[in-house]
Amino acid sequence: MLDLKKLEVWFVTGSQNLYGEETLKKVAEHSKIIAASLNDSPQIPVTVVFKPTVKSPEEIYEVMQAANISEKCIGIIAWMHTFSPAKMWIGGLKILKKPLLHFHTQFNRDIPWDSIDMDFMNLNQSAHGDREFGFIMTRMRLNRKVVVGHWQDGESLEKINTWTRAAAGWHDWQSARFVRFGDNMRFVAVTEGDKVEAEIKFGYSVNTYGVGDLVKVINETTDQQIDALVQEYADSYTLMPSLMKGGEQHNSLREAAKIEIGIETFMKAGNFKGFTDTFEDLHGMVQLPGISAQRLMNKGYGFAGEGDWKTAALVRAMKVMGSGLKGGNSFMEDYTYNFNPDNRLVLGAHMLEICESIADGKPSCEIHPLGIGGKADPVRLVFNSAPGLALNASVIDMGNRFRLLVNEVVAVTPLQALPKLPVARVLWKPYPNMHTGCAAWILAGGAHHTCYSQNLTSEHLQDFAEMAGIEFVLIGKDTNLYQFKNELRWSEVAYK
Repeated sequence: MLDLKKLEVWFVTGSQNLYGEETLKKVAEHSKIIAASLNDSPQIPVTVVFKPTVKSPEEIYEVMQAANISEKCIGIIAWMHTFSPAKMWIGGLKILKKPLLHFHTQFNRDIPWDSIDMDFMNLNQSAHGDREFGFIMTRMRLNRKVVVGHWQDGESLEKINTWTRAAAGWHDWQSARFVRFGDNMRFVAVTEGDKVEAEIKFGYSVNTYGVGDLVKVINETTDQQIDALVQEYADSYTLMPSLMKGGEQHNSLREAAKIEIGIETFMKAGNFKGFTDTFEDLHGMVQLPGISAQRLMNKGYGFAGEGDWKTAALVRAMKVMGSGLKGGNSFMEDYTYNFNPDNRLVLGAHMLEICESIADGKPSCEIHPLGIGGKADPVRLVFNSAPGLALNASVIDMGNRFRLLVNEVVAVTPLQALPKLPVARVLWKPYPNMHTGCAAWILAGGAHHTCYSQNLTSEHLQDFAEMAGIEFVLIGKDTNLYQFKNELRWSEVAYK
């Protein structure tokens, strides 16, 4: 995945010329120390770049314009060390296209009780300087994140970490390309959507290529390439005997490798960051891509089945956000329930395509019949997912807006072995409980496809939704249906 340290967040401090040269020198000195500390913190995954103190409308406009055109800059952290009259910020804020975090902090942690005087008070004015800055952004109806706390506090650093990861995901979507091999699954509603509006709102494009275009690339794969990948399969997974060299289904493993190489070659040639396919449109392909989709997701590509481009794009964004964190992100589907009143659970899976990044242990590489699609038996990785806190996220097209819906869950170890279930799977308990969580998801129009994450929190996705300017709906530990229904009604009014 991406090395997030290659991305930059600019640390911009506001002041004004009123205070004189000595005070402004101190402001710059303190700002450099804070920016360097953030940059060196292991909690912050991106590069934090100090920018000179801005003291006039012209300087503010210039730094915002530079941020907009910088390919590395993914956002701005703004701090008012002193009082910075906010009318100076209007022009710059009007043109800013990158995400903004307002850091309400101050250089000193404690009040120096014995030595504090008016010179100290004159220099350290962020307690009210940041309020002036906050007002103008609220007056301008600008989305941003506000973090309150000392710059050395772990809690403050974690909130900044979360925001930078969301900003990295948002940055990755800009001008991203996603490919659909074939169309959506026929007659399905939720996988449809307005691709033009998505490009306007999100910055990424989605276009369809005929399966024949992909098949042509697949058929150009060499035996040497296939041999190398088949060996990688053998080294990385536990192959079932029939797939081993000399086994009766070894050729199916070679065909799966051929498909994976072809898809990845197509993706690299077209500079695509994710893809979809559908079992209803496989003309010219021997088997449905199973292990291909699983492994390509593990490399960072977005994926979703049945032509679900919104979920494929979300999987990519969440993989970028989770870069370097323990755990994984995967295309997912709520498949079936355990309604035992003593232990209500959701079994998540898909026909084949669950990313190995969420596997608990070494996956098994297997081949089994697939009752739909009308093609040869597909190869896939089979595994259980690790227990722990997780979430499911879904982007849905509400007609007049996009909604990002998140359900916090806790994954559990399977209660028993699943010897006859030949797919990757995960068991979870939805918060706040099965009845409320599932009902809330349905009331919010949530899709059956999601991105399942082990390493992101709802705060990451809330920050991401703010950056995108879309509705965010959370189903968590404190959700109750009465309040939840009211929130949905209020959103309808807000977005009309």
